[in-house]
Amino acid sequence: MKQRIFKAIVLTTAVAAVACSKNATWHEAERRELREEVQAYRDMIYLQNLANEELELFSGDVVESIEIAYPVYAVFEELPGQSDTVQVYIVETIVTQLKDNAHNMRHLFPYHSLVEAGILPAGLDRQAQHAFYNCLARQVRNYYPSMEAFLDDIMNSCGCSTTIQDMQMQCAADLFDWGVEVDETIVVD
Repeated sequence: MKQRIFKAIVLTTAVAAVACSKNATWHEAERRELREEVQAYRDMIYLQNLANEELELFSGDVVESIEIAYPVYAVFEELPGQSDTVQVYIVETIVTQLKDNAHNMRHLFPYHSLVEAGILPAGLDRQAQHAFYNCLARQVRNYYPSMEAFLDDIMNSCGCSTTIQDMQMQCAADLFDWGVEVDETIVVD
């Protein structure tokens, strides 16, 4: 009798574990929904400048990181600060991409915007642009204690900080002998 009860308990526990594990895993619909949520952050400066294919890959990286951290979907779904968690993973993914490849700076400071601001000359080829972004990344690494501190400065300042603009102008001057001339007119009454 004891053996039958024990077998019944073991069987019930096994069935429950299988049922729970099926409900606990992430399904493609849940991943798709989260990718769409990540893509809704398109107004973040880094994400604004991603091509659609790049944004899809970026979203997939964020979802994968969240799924690894929260392998049980129900736990993630019940998080009280779920949108804050998503934002944290977005920022972490941006930091990782900036650390992995200096050329990803182009997503924060697109070439066309730097040309419009007069920081870079028009008509630079990809190799020259790549050299500029490598120079900028080197200066950022030398100035900021971490990539997180750099990103924090970018996100909390209104536009581009003076320090970063100085870095950009220094790289442009060093690489392309390009400088911005400031014409000051003082009006005296």
